[in-house]
Amino acid sequence: DFLILEYREGDKLYLPVYRMNTIQKYVGTEQTIPRIDKMGGTYWVKIRGKSEKAIKEMAGELLNLYAVRKCGRGFIFSPPNDSFETFEARFPYEETPDQENAILDVLADMQKPEPMDRLILGDVGYGKTEVALRAAFKAILDGKQVAILVPTTVLAFQHYERFKERFRDEPVALEMLSRFRSREEQKKILQDLTQGKIDLVIG
Repeated sequence: DFLILEYREGDKLYLPVYRMNTIQKYVGTEQTIPRIDKMGGTYWVKIRGKSEKAIKEMAGELLNLYAVRKCGRGFIFSPPNDSFETFEARFPYEETPDQENAILDVLADMQKPEPMDRLILGDVGYGKTEVALRAAFKAILDGKQVAILVPTTVLAFQHYERFKERFRDEPVALEMLSRFRSREEQKKILQDLTQGKIDLVIG
């Protein structure tokens, strides 16, 4: 038993089934039609060489980025105080064990000299926003401004409403930047941000 591999110009290669591990399905975008190479041609080898070089360069850039981050010094936030604990206590739900661990991990990271590099991963409704809320409030308590970036305008509005509700009893100046704001409003928000009048902006 064998597979027949057809090359450009009609050349054929008979590949025994026990060598099937040497081939794989082509994965690309629908618009891209892969170029077929001729048997013994150098096109594929050149393309593979370019890809390997690009991957090595990207890996090098990532290593440099992480080395710089590791050596760099970030702002060391203070431990949670009474104001923070009061804010935590106003959370209307019981934290899940995973959520509580994520919050503790983020707060611990914020108290280290290295810049934080953490991903919070969870399904919709599992409380990731509350983790972000507490980190944001901790930063604001220590005199920092916070920016929250989201992928859509609707999500920006939803987060803005949620954050407004959670910060209702706190002296936090909160704003939103999106196409839901007029040009004049956006200009004013940016001006207020620059002047330190806004603690947290969602965009």
